[in-house]
Amino acid sequence: MNCKGKLIIIGGAVDKGSFTENKFDKDVAKNINFFEKGILKRIIDESKHKEKSRIEIIPTASSIPKEVGAEYVKALHYLEAENTDVLNIENREQANSEETLARLKAADVVMFTGGDQLRLTSILGGTKFHDMLLDKYENEEFVYAGTSAGAAAASNHMIYQGSSSEALLKGEVKITSGLSLIDNVIIDTHFVKRGRIGRLFQAVVSNPRLLGIGLGEDTGLLIKNNNQMEAIGSGLVILVDGKEIKETNLTEISLGEPISINHLVTHVMSMHDLFDLSTYKMKIHTSQHV
Repeated sequence: MNCKGKLIIIGGAVDKGSFTENKFDKDVAKNINFFEKGILKRIIDESKHKEKSRIEIIPTASSIPKEVGAEYVKALHYLEAENTDVLNIENREQANSEETLARLKAADVVMFTGGDQLRLTSILGGTKFHDMLLDKYENEEFVYAGTSAGAAAASNHMIYQGSSSEALLKGEVKITSGLSLIDNVIIDTHFVKRGRIGRLFQAVVSNPRLLGIGLGEDTGLLIKNNNQMEAIGSGLVILVDGKEIKETNLTEISLGEPISINHLVTHVMSMHDLFDLSTYKMKIHTSQHV
């Protein structure tokens, strides 16, 4: 699918809901500050009108939307993107309302915050808001940005639950449908710090057509035309490619038993590295082999 829009998915600094963070509300300002001079500035630069773009912060996934939304507005104003507001959608009725749709129609950027991705998809999925979001992403010079839950929900397939320590036990990783801006990938966040690579292994071995994307904190991917990916931010992006898997015991074991996988390919990206989803080829920005 050819898309005029851009997708910016970010590993986050904290999350809530399905990955509970007990001190989130106390430390919310500190936890969001990492966006100010790096990834958040890149979102502005990639938008249609730069600092003059209309930006809507959507904290639907969060259990403290007012606090989270206000911090993003403050950070964006600091970067001179003052045409910014919070669009708080708390239920499906609001997602179908004319007021909400009018604001989305006028937006150049939507920024989905962290929280519980299942809350995000269950409120927005299948609404008029969701339909317009997909249409804008496909047909307009429009930016969908999402961090943590907002990133995890961007793809067709979405991880919404699963312990890192038990992720390679059959059945421990729970997957459902996301917002479907991009297909054939599955995204996990807070990836390196929380040791979540096992979650992507299980997601990919169950459907090797999916490319697993693990986003570190203060790290993201800028995706153009739904296939050209550039690593942004200070950390690492881990890609898990299952297309060359030779064998696994997945269908031969019972729930709760460990999974074996032979020949699972991984790639590690850092800032400015590129990956083409149409060819599965990676280009390292400062490779020593040139």
